[in-house]
Amino acid sequence: MADNQNGIHAGGDNTDAGTYSSNQQIHLKGGTTKEIESKFNHLFRYRTDYPEMGVCVIVNNKNFHPSTRMGMRNGTDLDAQKLQGTFKSLGYKVLVYNDLKCSDIYELLKKAAEDDHSKRSSFVCALLSHGEDSLLYGVDDAMPVKRLTSLFRGDRCKTLVGKPKLFFIQACRGTELDSGVETDSGGGSQEETHRIPVEADFLYAYSTVPGYYSWRNTVNGSWFIQSLCEMLKLHHRQLELIQILTCVNHMVALEFESCSTQMDFHAKKQIPCVVSMLTKAFYFP
Repeated sequence: MADNQNGIHAGGDNTDAGTYSSNQQIHLKGGTTKEIESKFNHLFRYRTDYPEMGVCVIVNNKNFHPSTRMGMRNGTDLDAQKLQGTFKSLGYKVLVYNDLKCSDIYELLKKAAEDDHSKRSSFVCALLSHGEDSLLYGVDDAMPVKRLTSLFRGDRCKTLVGKPKLFFIQACRGTELDSGVETDSGGGSQEETHRIPVEADFLYAYSTVPGYYSWRNTVNGSWFIQSLCEMLKLHHRQLELIQILTCVNHMVALEFESCSTQMDFHAKKQIPCVVSMLTKAFYFP
């Protein structure tokens, strides 16, 4: 569909939807280029000087009801243990919950979203389970990941507005396998009030890209969570979060390869997927 021109004057802002119409020209907030640059530089980092860093909720599903036809996730306890130690060392209050039903996960995160986060810098949630496409499994059934994360939208969780909401999701997103390919390459002002999108300040770090399996070693834990904890440990003092997650991508992509007696599952690769709606850089203090 061709771009729809809704701005009534040249240079007006337009939508890409054919059904939207407006009698008003939309203007970007701001002033001159110099003023905008100055404002963005001032507000480039998220605040981490609140009394608390925040809460880190870990949902660790290992044992599933027979009706789901999902196997035991051996190795996930090590992931949960590593995450607990890592985020505790970063200043978070860590809460670990094991083998939750869909309804339990929803109620847990609903309660977390309704909590008072006004004295906290951020919120972290790690979901460790089976999955497919856009679904995450409780021990009894599957549910949309969006149903859980939307509880923390700006219009629902007011005390986390403008603060980073970080979701780390270790789960399959399909049944495709990545065989890899050979390469020759080497190595703000607190008095200001403004409106922001309700979906702003979220970050979703998935263990794999849409459509693909996510790999977990039954002894050493999942490739993604182990790499995440290692990179946070090594780089949290120097790098901001997106840079750290790029290091995680690098480690998972280059350092891991599946080893299986089933030839169809042998020598496969994985690449994590970061979806960011963060509006500033997030540095751990």
